[in-house]
Amino acid sequence: MTVWKNLGSAVGAGIRGLLYMIVGTIVVALVITLVTAGHVWAYARQDDRGEADTILVLGAAQYNGTPSNWFAARLDHAADLYNDGVAPRIVTVGGKLDGDVYTEAEAGERYLEDKGVPASDISTIVHGSDTLESAELFGDEADKEGWGSVVVVTDPAHSLRATDMVRDQGVSAHASPTRTGPAVSGRQAQLDSILHETGGLLYYRVTRNGGGDYTVKE
Repeated sequence: MTVWKNLGSAVGAGIRGLLYMIVGTIVVALVITLVTAGHVWAYARQDDRGEADTILVLGAAQYNGTPSNWFAARLDHAADLYNDGVAPRIVTVGGKLDGDVYTEAEAGERYLEDKGVPASDISTIVHGSDTLESAELFGDEADKEGWGSVVVVTDPAHSLRATDMVRDQGVSAHASPTRTGPAVSGRQAQLDSILHETGGLLYYRVTRNGGGDYTVKE
């Protein structure tokens, strides 16, 4: 009986230890997630308009050369920064889907020219299917052109992940997110963006792979 009693005690202690480990892991994961979400939210509220070599506009959907509302909001903000003298050059980046005539970068270039930005002050990177690939392609171009600093223009909640990815290419980067468009159209859209970007940022920091991009329905 003593043997069975001791065995039962050992099993019970093992189960309790396992439960403590599981609960502890869940608590740590929740804390990390909440801290990351807070960082995403806080960074989304920042607007760093310090001078830089370039302004990078991350691509979004376009329809036969016409930027979506999501993309147009980013481009409008980039044009404002350019006109305010934040940087002498705007870089648009983004590829295209099968069947598209224009890339996101080309659609952005056309839109900026219509806004009065000289074509000579716009550079296009006509590839890039997600934020990480776009950041990597921009890093390659920055290395070739000698661009050492950049203002990243995207949506508020996306700013931290995008800026982290650009910095990881060896470029000094800060963000000036747009304050208009679908990304800030309401509290639900903003909450959805923050939740998605929290997951995307955690995934990137753990795996160093892209976490997928997010848009709201226009």
